[in-house]
Amino acid sequence: MENIWTNLTKVFSASLLLIVFTTLSLRLSAQPSERQTDAAFIRKIYDQALTDGRCYPWLRDLCLGVGHRLSGSPGAEKAVKWTQSMLDTVGLDSVWLQPVMVPHWVRGSAEQVRATGSKKYGSFNINALALGGSVGTNGKAVSAEVVEVKTWEELDALNERGIRGKIVFYNRPMDPAKIRTFEAYGGAVDQRSSGASRAAKYGAVGVLVRSMNLRLDDFPHTGALRYDSTYTLIPAVAISTNDAEKLSALLHAEGKATVSMQLNCQTFPDVLSYNVIGEIRGTEKPDEIIVVGGHLDSWDVGHGAHDDGAGCTQSMDVLRHLLRLGYRPRHTIRCVLFMNEENGLRGGREYAREAERKGEYHLCAIESDAGGFTPRGFSFDGDDAVIGKFFEKVSEHRDLFEPYGLTLTRGGGGADIGPLKGQKGLLSGYSPDSQRYFDYHHAATDVFDAVNKRELELGAASMTALVFLLDKYGL
Repeated sequence: MENIWTNLTKVFSASLLLIVFTTLSLRLSAQPSERQTDAAFIRKIYDQALTDGRCYPWLRDLCLGVGHRLSGSPGAEKAVKWTQSMLDTVGLDSVWLQPVMVPHWVRGSAEQVRATGSKKYGSFNINALALGGSVGTNGKAVSAEVVEVKTWEELDALNERGIRGKIVFYNRPMDPAKIRTFEAYGGAVDQRSSGASRAAKYGAVGVLVRSMNLRLDDFPHTGALRYDSTYTLIPAVAISTNDAEKLSALLHAEGKATVSMQLNCQTFPDVLSYNVIGEIRGTEKPDEIIVVGGHLDSWDVGHGAHDDGAGCTQSMDVLRHLLRLGYRPRHTIRCVLFMNEENGLRGGREYAREAERKGEYHLCAIESDAGGFTPRGFSFDGDDAVIGKFFEKVSEHRDLFEPYGLTLTRGGGGADIGPLKGQKGLLSGYSPDSQRYFDYHHAATDVFDAVNKRELELGAASMTALVFLLDKYGL
């Protein structure tokens, strides 16, 4: 009898143990994996962005209520106050202004640029915008024969004998064969940035630069130039691509053309402005910071919608989305709206200096400054060791980005966050589709109506998803 009882007890214990293990196994299998949890939260981010986003109405108010925002202008001052007030409504842990001295260049009344002496065309006006920082013509027109060049070698070959007393016309187009349009821009923009001083070296009296634009239209695209103080400062304008084609055809057909240019721009002493900053304090690692940002200033034509109102309002919405979803980050998440990216980069440099002074460490900085178009992914820059480690880790998470059409590649970060590279954190540039960006860049066409609501919101969601994963898993 005792043996029977012992055997029954053993059978019962084994059965009970099997039931316990089976129940526990079923419970564990019913629990979602960490990957499923992450995917579900990212899905919530996109749902939030596409149904309750604020970046588009914020952009409308910034573009139509504030307008263009060149550093040192009343528009820039108004933009600082407006963005600070909007961040104050989000419920962040803190919002503040960071002082920075910025350049104060004023375009003045409209440029007058005109070609004369053509047998075929007679005299005709040229659509032009003074390059940012250009000197004016002191209330009178500068008139001279035009000489066309496409390369620095052509300029140097003409030398002083072929250039002195003339206006140099830089007509190297952006390369349409480049799939990545920023590569095409990089291959042509040196004419705009340093063309004036390189022409002045040989005695030129002015410069015309073909606009940085891949399509043919009548809109000139401005942008900053950099003078070399070794040489005379001469006036410089960007002309529309249609007018560049027309002037080039005239020169090839007739061998000669004269252009007059009158610019009314002036440079005044630096003025006080601000970076606008807001943050959610980290719960576990508050001294490690993840930044999202864009530049608040814009050129003084159009609304600065794609460049870079879009990036500013997307960055603001990243923090709002996290709060609306009840997410409390481990690291401090900070939104920085930088002042003076367009003609000085003073805001980015001042932010980095102040971070160094305070001993702040930036785990990652993400900048949106490539327009409000359909998201394509992110590029990453930084110290080789950091980049290598990041891409080893990110291989585990690539599938989380795939449903949203996002790729993660090595590449550039952004101009404003570049000064943070010395901290050896990660720098990232948000990369939307770039094929239409240079239709609008620095031109009067860069207006609110050129931005698509859904594309803008998808960008904000993509940035929020990246911030979430960086915050959760670190580097």
